[in-house]
Amino acid sequence: MKRRRALAARIVGAVALAALAGCAAAPSKDDPFEPMNRALFGVHEVTDQYVMKPAIDAYTAVVPRLVRTGVSNFFNNLDDLYSGINALLQGKPDKAGNDFGRVMLNSFVMGGIFDLASDIGIERGSEDFGQTFGAWGMPQGPYLFVPIFGPTTVRDGAGWGVRIYASLIGFIPDVPVRNSLYGIGAVDIRAQATDAISIADTASLDKYRFIRNAYLQRRRYLLYDGQPPPEKDDE
Repeated sequence: MKRRRALAARIVGAVALAALAGCAAAPSKDDPFEPMNRALFGVHEVTDQYVMKPAIDAYTAVVPRLVRTGVSNFFNNLDDLYSGINALLQGKPDKAGNDFGRVMLNSFVMGGIFDLASDIGIERGSEDFGQTFGAWGMPQGPYLFVPIFGPTTVRDGAGWGVRIYASLIGFIPDVPVRNSLYGIGAVDIRAQATDAISIADTASLDKYRFIRNAYLQRRRYLLYDGQPPPEKDDE
C-alpha cells in the first residue's frame, strides 16, 4: 500500500512539473497540445521507471540473450509481414517483395526465431499503416504523447489502431496465450528501446522536446523513403 501511495505521489508531482514546463513553452505547429502532452509524458516517465524498467531488468537478468534475440526476431518477422502489406498499398512492389521474401525465408526455414534473411543481405522493411495513410494524402495531425505507448501523431495513431485490430496475435482464441504474447511484445519493444532512451536521457536538457523532434524527423524521413523535401524550420 505504501509503495502504491508513493508511486501515486510521484506521478502527481511529475504531472505538476510537466504541466508547468508545458505552460512555459510556446506550443509549436506540430505540437499544439504541448501542455497536455508534457503532463502525460510525466506520467509515462514515472510509470516507466517504477513499472516497465523493473520488468525489463528482470527480463534481461532471467532470460538468456539468445532467447531474447529469438523473441525479438519472432516479433520482427510479424512486422516484416505488415511492412510488405503496406509496401503494396503504397505501390512499392520491390520493397514488398523483399519483405515477403524475408517472412517466407525466416518463417518456413527458421521458424521465425532466427533472422537468416538479414544474414544473407535482405534488409528489413519499415513500412507501416501510418506511412500508408501519409502516402494516401492523410495529414499528419497534431503530435501526441501516450503514456507507455510513447510518441505518435493522429495519423500514426490511426495506423497503430489498424495494426492492432488486424494483428495476427489478436486472432488467437486462447485469451491467456494471446495476452501473454501482447505482454511479451511490449516488454521486447521496451527492451530494444533501452539504448535510445539512454541517449535521450543524456543528450538534452529537455527530454520531452528531444523525443518529440527526433520522432517527427524520423517519421518524415520514413514517409519520404529517406529523401524528404526541404522544410522550413518553424522552431
